[in-house]
Amino acid sequence: MSSSQAITSLKGVGPRVAERLQRLGIGSVQDLLFHLPLRYEDRTRVVPIGSLRPGDQVVIEGVVQLAEIKYGKRRTLLVHLADGTGRILVRFFHFNTQQKDSFERGVRLRCYGEARRGQHSLELIHPEYRTVSEADATSVEEHLTPIYPTTEGLHQLSLRQLTERALEQLKAGKLALDEFLPASLREQLHLPELAAALLYVHRPPPDAPVELMLERQHPTQRRLAFEELLAHTLSLKQLREQARSQQARSLQTHSKLVEQFITQLPFVLTAAQQRVLTEIASDVNTTTPMLRLVQGDVGSGKTVVAAIAALHAVASGFQAAVMAPTEILAEQHYRNFSQWLVPLGIQLAWLSGKLKTKPRREAMEAMASGDAQVVIGTHALFQDEVSFNNLALLVIDEQHRFGVHQRLALREKGVQNGYLPHQLIMTATPIPRTLAMTAYADLDCSVIDELPPGRKPIETVVLPDARRDEVVQRVHRICAEGRQVYWVCTLIEESEALQCQAAEDTASQLAEALPDLRIGLVHGRLKPEQKERVMAAFKAAEIDLLVATTVIEVGVDVPNASLMIIENAERLGLAQLHQLRGRVGRGTQASVCVLMYHGALSENARARLAVMRESNDGFVIAQKDLDLRGPGEVLGTRQTGVLLLQIADLQRDQAMLPQVQAVADTMLAQHPEQVTPLIRRWLGERTRYADV
Repeated sequence: MSSSQAITSLKGVGPRVAERLQRLGIGSVQDLLFHLPLRYEDRTRVVPIGSLRPGDQVVIEGVVQLAEIKYGKRRTLLVHLADGTGRILVRFFHFNTQQKDSFERGVRLRCYGEARRGQHSLELIHPEYRTVSEADATSVEEHLTPIYPTTEGLHQLSLRQLTERALEQLKAGKLALDEFLPASLREQLHLPELAAALLYVHRPPPDAPVELMLERQHPTQRRLAFEELLAHTLSLKQLREQARSQQARSLQTHSKLVEQFITQLPFVLTAAQQRVLTEIASDVNTTTPMLRLVQGDVGSGKTVVAAIAALHAVASGFQAAVMAPTEILAEQHYRNFSQWLVPLGIQLAWLSGKLKTKPRREAMEAMASGDAQVVIGTHALFQDEVSFNNLALLVIDEQHRFGVHQRLALREKGVQNGYLPHQLIMTATPIPRTLAMTAYADLDCSVIDELPPGRKPIETVVLPDARRDEVVQRVHRICAEGRQVYWVCTLIEESEALQCQAAEDTASQLAEALPDLRIGLVHGRLKPEQKERVMAAFKAAEIDLLVATTVIEVGVDVPNASLMIIENAERLGLAQLHQLRGRVGRGTQASVCVLMYHGALSENARARLAVMRESNDGFVIAQKDLDLRGPGEVLGTRQTGVLLLQIADLQRDQAMLPQVQAVADTMLAQHPEQVTPLIRRWLGERTRYADV
């Protein structure tokens, strides 16, 4: 019998259950076997009540001494149990009278739950329970109880029963499970067989090392984690091969235009910028489409690198397009590029969603005719009616903000006469190397790891908001010296309305405290043109103090702003704090960022704020962010579904990654026929999303 038999072939799976299983990505019996437990509960032994400690998750058994209903603020059913070694109280908030009647004195109960401290003794609150007789007092669960990821309408019990049926078929040899890892590789890496690993992970025996299992460090779990990471790596390498098998136009990289551009710059390129430019030049010089990710910390000069890349396309007689995720960022690129490229006689076009009909039509005509050599815009660039004349290079800024389909649509736009555009992807969110190796295995990675000379590190101060008055005085002093200040309001509620309200309240309080300052306000509920107007006024130094929500996070450039205050800083992640802080320190004077926190700090929040105080290096901060929050948060798991890992964990398993890379290369070279089925086993339909 094949492993791809439909899930409906299992007893107990009708149309409704099948539809719920489908929501979990389970369509076949094999999918069910690869739907792995999130964690385990140990119900294999009954623990004496006298030996319990608070926090223990346990099975206990005792005889009912008394059951009573207490009436207070809320009705509570209290059941007193004893087993000869000690006593415990079982507490129910939701119950009916019949339930109380079932707890007669002398009834033997078996309960599973977490022991917690009560007023007078330990308590179990709403445990799972059943009555047992003296006779079956010995029968407990034979193995650790798996807890599976589930969906609405699908109970743990049902998932356990269905998995049990699939495992029985596997044990009886009615289910064929293909080993896609060649035996030689398995032996070399000391990996157990697949069927044995699955049986163990779904039903760990009573003597299974609980700690190892809970930490997912058991050899059977590591075997599955290895294969899962391998499937992801192979899928990205396959995408890369697909992209490489296509054609792009070769661009000339030693042109008068680029020389002219570099000589007219008012600064000298850093060694890091030059190194990345050399990497880009060697990519676009070939007929293989470039797929390069450039990571550069806030202020490291990525925009200049993008402009020079665009000039390679223009000098070769083609078009370049630059896409940014927000109007503010796109408009800033447009200003910079105009300043640099118009003096060289290059025609630019600007396209955004809010353009009026006539200028929009003119921009689109210039793009279609090829008159516009460089086009800059938001995602309006890939709407259906937009067409290019001969797009050869595509620059995507802050790519993790775009959905996969949007990036794909823009790349498709560039396909002309069978040629694909070269792609340069830029991000100011540094990604730790281990993560980049796995999450971006389809891209070549470059890092601009040096700030331009003259940029002073930003001093970061952490203060409780009880010292707010001192901070307000400092704002006054800075503005009196002719410099400008950001005041960022953050709220834990994701509600935009509440964030805007907080910003409005803060702006009016500051206006009262600082009547002689010009105060501006920017939040997510303003119309884009209102937002742009305020930002433009701040940039032109017509506003001293800008109160804003986190909408100013990326790319706003005001060199005269040298102080930033972030309220409730403990509520933001490290990457976001680092991005916000990067809005100051863009001029020549020393800059300060004040992180104000409210109330007592948790361990984690204290650690985050300490990292910000100690480091200005985005890569150090990204690594710490990974340690504190895990990879899903750092990458923004929306990526491409690339990192929806079931059993592997990029952080815990990072030591495996070099080995995974090596095995992936071996399989592509020596066992190519095993690659696609292995990817399909772990990623199912998700592989096509990653086709960007």
